[in-house]
Amino acid sequence: MAQMKNYFLAFDLGASSGRAMLGTLENGHLSLTEVHRFKNQMRCIQGTYFWNIYLLFDELKTGLRKCINDLDIQPQSVGIDTWGVDYALVNEKGRFTGLPFAYRDHRTDEAMDEFFQILPKKETYLLSGIQFMQFNTLFQLFASVQQLDPELRIAEKLLFTPDALNFLFTGIQKNEYTIASTSQLLKPGKAEWEHKLFDAAHIDRKLGGELVQPGTLLGQILPDIQEETGSEAIPCVAVASHDTASAVASVPAQGENWAYLSSGTWSLLGIESPQPLVSEKTLEMNFTNEGGVEGTTRFLKNIMGMWLVQECKRIWDQEKEISWQEIVELSNQAEPFKCLINPDDSGFLNPGNMPLAIQGFCRKTQQPVPETKGEIARCIYDSLALKYKYTLGQIEWITGKKIEKLHIIGGGANNEMLNQFTANAAGIPVIAGPTEATAIGNVLMQAKALGVIHSLEEIRCVVRNSFEMKYFAPVSDLNWKIAFEKFEKLISG
Repeated sequence: MAQMKNYFLAFDLGASSGRAMLGTLENGHLSLTEVHRFKNQMRCIQGTYFWNIYLLFDELKTGLRKCINDLDIQPQSVGIDTWGVDYALVNEKGRFTGLPFAYRDHRTDEAMDEFFQILPKKETYLLSGIQFMQFNTLFQLFASVQQLDPELRIAEKLLFTPDALNFLFTGIQKNEYTIASTSQLLKPGKAEWEHKLFDAAHIDRKLGGELVQPGTLLGQILPDIQEETGSEAIPCVAVASHDTASAVASVPAQGENWAYLSSGTWSLLGIESPQPLVSEKTLEMNFTNEGGVEGTTRFLKNIMGMWLVQECKRIWDQEKEISWQEIVELSNQAEPFKCLINPDDSGFLNPGNMPLAIQGFCRKTQQPVPETKGEIARCIYDSLALKYKYTLGQIEWITGKKIEKLHIIGGGANNEMLNQFTANAAGIPVIAGPTEATAIGNVLMQAKALGVIHSLEEIRCVVRNSFEMKYFAPVSDLNWKIAFEKFEKLISG
């Protein structure tokens, strides 16, 4: 007897776009249908960058309405995942105090150094286990304290972006563990706030609120939203709400000694660890320990990823629109290793004109300056592949275990040239796919919350049964070893 079909609607929001994806699960096989796609972008208002959370909420409701009206399908639940660190503040009447700041806003440019004057860097890391990035929630809140932001004075609760959207759907104020773990405000590997960090930053402890595990049923969507969308009284699930946590849950891996690279605007490269790895060594190498599914820790490093190419394309499109495929083809024709960058140089965080920033970096480091689109793109792709090799080497040194294969998931897994470069540079096989990893993880965590699936192992089995992967064996067609020596000197200089 055939099992019934189960329908789950995943809302997957990135920093540049969002979508509603319908997951249909039947007989251990998952298929995805894109229901609605929309743009997302920071809004610069009088020099400060914000997210328009109300517009995002409208787009999510549009996605739900389209699922019901256009596809004639009532989903059994909805779940939301987003990028990390950003948050909304809620006042005592349950209203947002204002638009949420965007993490690329420049108000945090000096925040880390100022915070370390209160609590030293080493102690901050050992308390949190989180990689230092100037836009971590801890430093965003500290900057708001320093700048006497009035929104902070009237705030009763902090809700991370997916939790804020869950709140708009359900009226329930809870923070999900995996997204909260990106904040640098939790104890390593635990769903517990680290109050020493709140106190050092002069953040009111009450802002933290209740933490829940991924796969928690939050509550039903509100009656007015049911009426507006035509939805039944379905539950909203706190999935693994950080997009990387959802993506990693869907890695189709088996056995041990594998690493993952969640490739999108950011490249998140790491391993799934049974416990956090927090030491002076991991501090020195700036690794992070974020919450995962079923008590796992995502031990990883944030690397500036496709953002570098996205921003170049944005600038090039102003002159004449260029396709992603054209960028790859021009790059493939350019001279390899002519020049290299450190993808994580702070000058690339939000430079305004990325091609000029890359040229400026090469000039400053006394390298040949890339002039053409192909040369600039090739510089980025070569540098990313070498940064991935460098980071894998750091993970091996910390854990004492050899990484035998790398799973690349997310939209960046479509870039076959970069996949091959990565395999060549690292000298290990690359398995690419699924590209829709985040939406898949979101859907399958909803299925787990509703008792349709029972474990992380079963989630990965469904992924392997449902989606095609591409295999890239390392090829020694170029001298990646010499290029890596050049790259190591560049980033240590």
